[in-house]
Amino acid sequence: MPLLAILFASCRENSKKKDTGDYSKEFLSIQKETEYKLGHNQIKQGYQYIDSAFATLKYPTVNDRFRYYSFKYVYNQQVIKDYDKALLYADSMLAMANKSVTPRQYSMNYAEANFARGDSFFELKQFSEAYQSYYQGYLTGKNYLNIAALADYTYRMGMIMYKKGRYKLAANYFKDSYHHAVTESRTIDRGFPGFYRRQELLDNIALSYKHNNEPDSALNYFNATLALIDANVKNFPDRRRDLDRASGVVYGNKAELYMQTRQYNNAVELLKKSIAINLQPGFDNRDAELSEIKLGQIYLDMQQPDSLIALLQDIHSQLDTVANADVEADYHRLLGNYYLQKNNLRQAIDHIQRYNLMKDSIAKRSSLLMESDVNQQLANYEKQHEIDKLNTKGKIQKIYLYVSIFIGLMALVIILLVYRNFKQSRKEVNTVSALNKQINEQNYHLEKALQELNTNSQEKDRILRAVAHDLRNPIGGIASLTSLMAEDNYSDEQKEMINLVKETSLNSLELINEILEAANINSVELNIEPVEINSLVSNSVELLRFKAAEKQQEISLETLDHQKGLFISREKIWRVISNLISNAIKFSPTAGKIHVKVAEFEHKIVIAVKDHGIGIPDHLKDKIFNMFTSAQRPGTAGEKSFGLGLSICRQIMEKHHGKIWFESDVDKGTTFFISLPLITAESMRNSAQQLSEPMA
Repeated sequence: MPLLAILFASCRENSKKKDTGDYSKEFLSIQKETEYKLGHNQIKQGYQYIDSAFATLKYPTVNDRFRYYSFKYVYNQQVIKDYDKALLYADSMLAMANKSVTPRQYSMNYAEANFARGDSFFELKQFSEAYQSYYQGYLTGKNYLNIAALADYTYRMGMIMYKKGRYKLAANYFKDSYHHAVTESRTIDRGFPGFYRRQELLDNIALSYKHNNEPDSALNYFNATLALIDANVKNFPDRRRDLDRASGVVYGNKAELYMQTRQYNNAVELLKKSIAINLQPGFDNRDAELSEIKLGQIYLDMQQPDSLIALLQDIHSQLDTVANADVEADYHRLLGNYYLQKNNLRQAIDHIQRYNLMKDSIAKRSSLLMESDVNQQLANYEKQHEIDKLNTKGKIQKIYLYVSIFIGLMALVIILLVYRNFKQSRKEVNTVSALNKQINEQNYHLEKALQELNTNSQEKDRILRAVAHDLRNPIGGIASLTSLMAEDNYSDEQKEMINLVKETSLNSLELINEILEAANINSVELNIEPVEINSLVSNSVELLRFKAAEKQQEISLETLDHQKGLFISREKIWRVISNLISNAIKFSPTAGKIHVKVAEFEHKIVIAVKDHGIGIPDHLKDKIFNMFTSAQRPGTAGEKSFGLGLSICRQIMEKHHGKIWFESDVDKGTTFFISLPLITAESMRNSAQQLSEPMA
């Protein structure tokens, strides 16, 4: 079966219900049942249920898909700790957020998706990417007045500062997050998750004060946390297990504060309460182990060896089922100190050495976080954001300046035309003729220079960049000047000549930009990263639907029925896909149809873009991938073509060890194909700069 037939055999259009930016009633029922199962510790059953139930939805909304991906993300991120797969689901969440149909939906989902990506990057020790994702979520909250996003951002900054040992700053971040959460709760009821985050923030504030040697403040916040939990028992009667678990954590943390102030009786009482709660099956067993270590330290300090040994035996048996590196290290520390008190130096040294080795390993794992300067990186992101804002502001101010100049020139021209009309007209015609001659001469020299540069690629790129850079400013000036002149009160013949110069200048500027892209592409190293191909292609199609709509064209898309991650340059492959779709729009008739499909074929990902346009004649087929090819033709609506786009696409595909080819019949249409190999990230980086064999 031909490849074209395979790719488009299943291309169909389904009528869909209008998406209003909300969840469907069917999905809300699925979500409620899933959360009930998860809340009652039926973890496996809950995630199995949402998979099977979601598959039955006939018309899921954008929000439905976003929340389904978020459940899959949480499962991989928090339950099975598969952070690479969690990152792929976070990318899918981001793709759904970009399809939002309302500003509020976008602000909520885009911020949440970026925070999810940041959390995955953080666990993968890719801290720069994590901080950048956090900052994107923060900007969304700031720009859209999304208090929930601001609360999530300051919560994460607090956790980072806490792990870096900057407890005073962590406390301030946690306080900001708590105030944002309380403010939001007055207008939006987040239910149990919102309450649980608020009690966690109070507990984190108390812990930060405890580590910062401010026991009074810490005690106040621990008491406030317990009071908040007690006050909400009646509001969440079916979540008593989670409430008890939270109380057990606070008891253990508060006990540590009493240990600092040597109030051992109070500390022992709280630790035993904490252990009794969280040592139960399905509770926070890791926190219970930490509380047991604290209790063991008290037994050691109070020289109660029998109680200490009995406790350590319990801990040793628990570590066989609930692994905890920190607890295991402290287990050896306590046992080593016990043997030291018994003057058994051999056993003491053995366990203390084990403790030191494990602590060194733990410290090494956290060293990357300690070395990263989150404040500096966030400051850099903020500066770049300010630069972007200033650039936008500068463009607006430039428009105002042009308008002011135009108005002033118009006033001056009205006065001068009373007595200098003929003389001024003659002078302007001469000026336009001189400018037109200058442009023709510059284009002639540019074409001559490009022909001479074919013998030496490196010299070609250098000269191309130099020529293009030198021409950009004068031609840009010509374009600006003729844009102003086009509005003056000239004769029809004069205006026709001015508009001719203006159009020629703008075409020259567009040509210069294409030249710079072609000259730079071989010298730029690819930024290889894992990319979910369905999301990338969907994003390209969605961005070009508006361009197609200008010609009343329709783009249909068929993606893989499963997610597939590729190690590619996101920006470069996006450029290739967008260029092929743009060409299909350009060379298709008004109201034409364009089909885009993603398929997995012989260990490759193949993407096809099919149009029903004017096709490619046989005598041009071997020229369309050449730089400055003579095969360029205007679009069906007269669109300009320079013949550089497909040459750039070919170079990008060669650097990815991929291929690009086409099938075409005159007046029947053209299908362009690109294929990308399914290879590892390391192989991609090693081969990214090597050219493949010539394309078919």
